[in-house]
Amino acid sequence: MRPEPVILLEHQDGVATITLNRPDQRNAFDVEMCNALRHAVDEVEQNPSIQCTILRANGPVFCAGMDLKAFIAGAGDNILFGEYGFAGFVKRQRTKPVIAAVEGAALAGGFELMLACDMVIAGQSVKFGLPEAKLGLVAAGGGAIRLGQRVPRVIANQILLTGKPFSASDALAWGLINQIAADGTSAQIAHELAQEIAQNAPLSLLASLALSDLAAKAAETALWVENDLQMANIGKTADAKEGPTAFIEKRAPVWLGH
Repeated sequence: MRPEPVILLEHQDGVATITLNRPDQRNAFDVEMCNALRHAVDEVEQNPSIQCTILRANGPVFCAGMDLKAFIAGAGDNILFGEYGFAGFVKRQRTKPVIAAVEGAALAGGFELMLACDMVIAGQSVKFGLPEAKLGLVAAGGGAIRLGQRVPRVIANQILLTGKPFSASDALAWGLINQIAADGTSAQIAHELAQEIAQNAPLSLLASLALSDLAAKAAETALWVENDLQMANIGKTADAKEGPTAFIEKRAPVWLGH
């Protein structure tokens, strides 16, 4: 029997739903999953009948970020620096809006995946966070860049430098999400929002999203160069291997400082 696809795509009445489908690995991205998400978004972008997309996940966790076992095995460059950046998604210039429907947790690259979406509906118990500092890594999938653009600098620094998770209510107060939903209902609420959007004029949606993105994306272009350089340098260090290894082995890391 063939395993289920790691990314599922369906669409109806102008709304597509892309589902992360690697629940046994907390929907963490390896190279296969990056390629599959990239191809799913290609299909959405090329289909004129689709006006809006929901990004959701199967299982108790929205996304735990990069597959650390794949990173240790040497796939980090392909996961982080492949076409469109992490997950084949975070750097992508899209013409159609994507609404993230988040349940459980969106951590590390999972939080960065959410930040790359255009709107977010989150279950009330969701935990967000960028724990890369605890792993000897950098939030190089857009987390360090976009968080600093969207919340006060002191809040961004606290999230980035402590690596501690924060709640959906904090995320709403800081303007990182649109709405909190009852647990288990984020996809339903996101679908209602997507249907409302899909009823509007396609060319108006395209132009409005392009203008909304313009300022942020223009500023990000130069920042991505430095972002990727920092991650490339960190990724070569002993600590970048020690952090994920310690996490997998469920022990405290021993930092070497090189």
